[in-house]
Amino acid sequence: MDSQRPLPVTVYTPESSLASPATMLRDMLRDLIASRELAWRLAVRDISAQYRQTALGLLWVLILPLANTLTWIFLSGTGVVAVGDTALPYAVYVFTGTMLWAIFMDALNAPLQQTTAAKAMLAKLNFPREALIVSGIYQTLFNAGIKIALLLAALLWLGVYPDASLLWFPLGVLSLILVGTAIGLLLTPVGMLYTDIGRGLPLVMQFLMYVTPVVFPMPKDGLAATLFQLNPLTPILVTTRDWLTAQPVDLLGPFLLVNGLAVVLLLLVWVVYRLAMPILIERMSA
Repeated sequence: MDSQRPLPVTVYTPESSLASPATMLRDMLRDLIASRELAWRLAVRDISAQYRQTALGLLWVLILPLANTLTWIFLSGTGVVAVGDTALPYAVYVFTGTMLWAIFMDALNAPLQQTTAAKAMLAKLNFPREALIVSGIYQTLFNAGIKIALLLAALLWLGVYPDASLLWFPLGVLSLILVGTAIGLLLTPVGMLYTDIGRGLPLVMQFLMYVTPVVFPMPKDGLAATLFQLNPLTPILVTTRDWLTAQPVDLLGPFLLVNGLAVVLLLLVWVVYRLAMPILIERMSA
């Protein structure tokens, strides 16, 4: 008689999983590991569908940041917008800023987009919900890889040559994805209930971009300087750009602090996500 692996048994009780944190943490890690293959298949499916019916294909990853860059170069060059001095040529400064910001935005939007797109599957199938989040991270990494390759080529063409600090640059990119995923996952349960979140988020993020050193350099004084300094995205984006463009790194301490807080936030919102999903699925199925 052939031995067979016993099927996993799941016991559902009315008791909250918060009553046993150790068991909940073990279940979270188990579901995260079990979700890898499904997440990969979902990511491949979504990436293929994303570019299958476009004439320009992967170039869309570059077109939007490039259009934003050209717009700000035009506004700055014509004097319509006054931009302060930057350590880098302004074209390099704004192009690297918009590309890194695009990576952050991909990570931020992924949790809500993936969960919203899977509403029908969530209502009918029982699978690790973490697969949706991991799938979004896979897609963000794929698009980030294309952006980084194009960005490095553009920097060499513009005469900016990275040095050994480029080895730290992937850490900065992962930090952008970490912070974006944590914030996106925080918004996902509310965004599943109220579409206002998805509609209003671009407006909020547009303002946040203007108080982050994406297209404007760090102000030296005034209210704007305070907003830039208090913005947790400032050390992440500035440090990542400095590593890429061989500039002195001045915000390494705040960079590490923000990453530590982002890890804690991600763990907390992961718990909230797991607790909220059964309620959200029940409401969607009603």
